[in-house]
Amino acid sequence: MRSLYRRQLTMMVGIMLVSFTLLAGAFMLLSYRYIMGETRDSVIRNAGYISSFTSTYYRRYLTLNVQDEFYSSYMASIAMISNSHIIVADPEGAVLYATDGSHFYSNGSLEQLPENIVTQVKTHGSFQGMTNLGGTYPERRYVSALPVTNQVGPLVVTQGMVLVAADASNLNGMWSSTATIFFFSAVVVFLISVIASTLTSAYQTRPLNEMAEAARKFGQGEFDVRVTGYEDRGDEISDLAEAFNSMANSLEKVESQRSEFIANVSHELKTPMTTIAGFAEGILDGTIPPEREREYLQIVVSETRRLSRLVRRMLDLSRLKALAETTVTAQETFDLNEVMSQVLISLEAKITDRKLDVEVVMPEGKLLVWGDPDAITQVCYNLLDNAAKFAAPGTAISVQITKKDAKAYVTVRNLGNTIPPDELPLLFERFHKADYSRSMDREGVGLGLYIVKTILGNLKETITVTSEDGVTQFQFTLTLA
Repeated sequence: MRSLYRRQLTMMVGIMLVSFTLLAGAFMLLSYRYIMGETRDSVIRNAGYISSFTSTYYRRYLTLNVQDEFYSSYMASIAMISNSHIIVADPEGAVLYATDGSHFYSNGSLEQLPENIVTQVKTHGSFQGMTNLGGTYPERRYVSALPVTNQVGPLVVTQGMVLVAADASNLNGMWSSTATIFFFSAVVVFLISVIASTLTSAYQTRPLNEMAEAARKFGQGEFDVRVTGYEDRGDEISDLAEAFNSMANSLEKVESQRSEFIANVSHELKTPMTTIAGFAEGILDGTIPPEREREYLQIVVSETRRLSRLVRRMLDLSRLKALAETTVTAQETFDLNEVMSQVLISLEAKITDRKLDVEVVMPEGKLLVWGDPDAITQVCYNLLDNAAKFAAPGTAISVQITKKDAKAYVTVRNLGNTIPPDELPLLFERFHKADYSRSMDREGVGLGLYIVKTILGNLKETITVTSEDGVTQFQFTLTLA
């Protein structure tokens, strides 16, 4: 498997190589054309000066005296300034004069210009190109040749021709030096870019590798691993690390809840099942005397019903979770006063058995709210059942319904033991029962308040709980219709 680091580094290096190759090719082509173009223009311009000067000399003196100091000095100056060779020939190409600015050549090895140059000058009026003049020069030079003409009456007479030859070796050297500087700079920039790309790729992939390692540890059950040190980056990696840690916190919480759920379910199931099995075995093996069998059979029935309630509550949880996966909205209106009154009537026997009073404060008439009447009935029943269960005998249960800011506030209050502050946030968790209530709440399974919280959460409503000086109060909201 190719790592993201290698893939990104390879891509960056490839892009830089292609970019520098194209840039180098374009630079070489453009610089060579520019230098050769400058040389060509200079040679053609000098050839034009010499041709014009020689033509003027012919008109003034009617002949060309190459020994004339004025003429030869002029030719030598131009040759020296332009760093080129100047050749003057007659109309047939016979060399009359040649100089490089420092030396004068009159009857040297070059006596006749090549035929092709002479022909092209006569035919086309000029010659430009790279040539060694038939072996006169050891290397090819850029040559420009022009005719020397004068107007004689109606005729244009060619009185000779001039040729300027520039040494291209120094041009190639200058171009080579420029190219060397460019390539040296390109190599330095390329190395810097590779180093920068390496560091950047490592900077970007390191947190990804850490997250991958953390994810592998999650798979092995280590849920306390976090990706740290990237909070101040302020880029997408920082956001990803934050989201990853948030996911890790959620996974750790879910795993903790799962473990607690399994432990609580095991505890809730084990206790009644142990009781049922123990009493059943006692009856079968004769340990329990016949006269007490009915008593213990009633305990077995009570524990069996408790198991049935636990299973029923767990089925309710499954139904609520299925509802939570869909869009839950208030689908109908109902009278909240009527629902609360029906719940109070259904709990009348339990309230009477515990010698409790009920104080009810409700708005007059109907109080229409949005929601699921069956679900809200279950909410009210669970809260009032809890209040009756944990209220001190002989005290009163308070039920109050008020309206404020398009909301109905339902408050259920009872007087009993004070719930510790650290227990309050845990009351709505699955299978949680306050420590003080475990011995007295033999019928509970710790799911009632969790179901209440889930139902109200699905309806986008809230519920709060407080407990001070023995007064425990639950309050939830519903939207007025």
